[in-house]
Amino acid sequence: MAQAEYSPSEEVDFVVVGSGAAGGIVARELSMAGFSVVVLEQGPYLQLSDVTYDEWAVNENEETVWGPKKGHPQTFRRYEHETAQLMDNAPLSYSHNVGGSSYHFSGNFWRFRPIDFMERSILGEIPGTNFADWPISYDELEPYYTKVDWDIGLSGLQGPWDPPRSRDYPLPPMPVKSSGVLLERAAKKLGWTAYPEPHAILSQTYNGRAGCIHCGFCLGYGCEVGAKSSTSTAMMPQALESGNCELRTMSTVARVETSANGRISGVVYWDEAGVLHSQKAKATVLCANGAETPRLLFLSESNRFPDGLANGSGMVGKNLMFNGSTSTAGMFEHPINAYKSVPTTRVIHDFYSIDSSYGFYGGGGIDERHLSNGLPMSFAMRGSRFTGASWGSDFKNQLEREFTHSCSFNGHSTNLPLSSNNVTLDPVVRDMWGRPALRTTFMNHPDDIATMQFFVDRSEELMEAVGATNITSRFAKDGQTGGSHLLGTCRMGDDPDSSVVDRYNRAHEVPNLFMVDGSSLVTGGRGQPTMTIMALAFRAADHMIQAARRGEI
Repeated sequence: MAQAEYSPSEEVDFVVVGSGAAGGIVARELSMAGFSVVVLEQGPYLQLSDVTYDEWAVNENEETVWGPKKGHPQTFRRYEHETAQLMDNAPLSYSHNVGGSSYHFSGNFWRFRPIDFMERSILGEIPGTNFADWPISYDELEPYYTKVDWDIGLSGLQGPWDPPRSRDYPLPPMPVKSSGVLLERAAKKLGWTAYPEPHAILSQTYNGRAGCIHCGFCLGYGCEVGAKSSTSTAMMPQALESGNCELRTMSTVARVETSANGRISGVVYWDEAGVLHSQKAKATVLCANGAETPRLLFLSESNRFPDGLANGSGMVGKNLMFNGSTSTAGMFEHPINAYKSVPTTRVIHDFYSIDSSYGFYGGGGIDERHLSNGLPMSFAMRGSRFTGASWGSDFKNQLEREFTHSCSFNGHSTNLPLSSNNVTLDPVVRDMWGRPALRTTFMNHPDDIATMQFFVDRSEELMEAVGATNITSRFAKDGQTGGSHLLGTCRMGDDPDSSVVDRYNRAHEVPNLFMVDGSSLVTGGRGQPTMTIMALAFRAADHMIQAARRGEI
């Protein structure tokens, strides 16, 4: 069945802005429930035949992650009293295409655990932060986590390390790599447990899609066989086949329009030629990600919403979280070949929640990876991780050995939500459409830095336990300057004075506006938030369907 076609003047049931991890799911669920849906996506719909492993095109020419070279500048500052500076590399990193960042993610999929939803009650206040409980529990979200497992397609192994599950994974885990065996051996020596990393990548054929071919180009690239469980392959085809969904690519939203009664009336957007259109809608769902969603709310200010649409609480754009990240590298006597297959096959969660006796808040996991996630050009361009050499015969001689004989143990950890860490509109810099550029203000809480140091220490212990040499570690000890996990900027909550959306991702102030993406997360979890974003999308869509059928939207 061909996709639907609607006129901008025709009032559709829902406009969905963005087709990423959340938007693709929301579009699928609403359209298959019989509602008319228009999806506005600012990038193209890349097919399997469009997948390229050209590192220069993807990493340097921004073919999927648009930045300053593509007319999308961003600025950054540490503190609000500073003037933000234009950055060569975008602090807020995300993909511009159908599937969003699920098109190019590594596919590592952890569920949040029960503790993630109620830490504030258990640990108490953390001064200077907006640390809070979620308005929902793990048990409320669990059925939707399971829906992600089976509808999106996950590979993994249920075990005692998992949070409670109502159903096993649909597919077995990915085969272990040499680097995964090293992590397992090291963990065992230290009394910890390394177990199969769950993946949103198919270990075998599932739902008409091919299993992984172990090409090694997962992180940052599309999948040429469709084994990666991006919404571009797992959700959008079904939405379009429903006959109720129209996908408009190369469509950049300018603002969300409201009527005199404060309800959403439509969405204004530019098409690829730069022509403005206004699509009428009964309801709008912003799934643009944790940076673009707050920008759209700010751009949609009006007399009724002078500080930005749905921003009566003043919380839009605040509480930005990236997740902490560390990397500890080591050399080994024999070839490891960690560049092959998926980025990582084993993870340690013994420190999912760090004991309070350490004196700081935090937690996370450690997995194993190649130093450049398997990308040879990227590996060569940044120079030797161990000697610092970047040119000449010595460097060339080192490249082959380092590329094949090294791996890293990486930490993935918490960020605390702070009002001072935020996304706002730059007062000077503009993008290709004339919109204010995204401005990031970010400096980690001291506990974030302490947590990253904790995971460096544990990773170095693991490297030593397994006999690595030339051990070296890196992390943002002076504070992070960006990330691809864009979380917390339109947080969920029961209190309209301290949150932007309610427990069903519905704006407190605008009954026919929803925000479903990383912006709604109350805490950042422990490094892999995409599965939770997808589970929330299934849950929010379920609520939208029920509310619409009751005539409440």
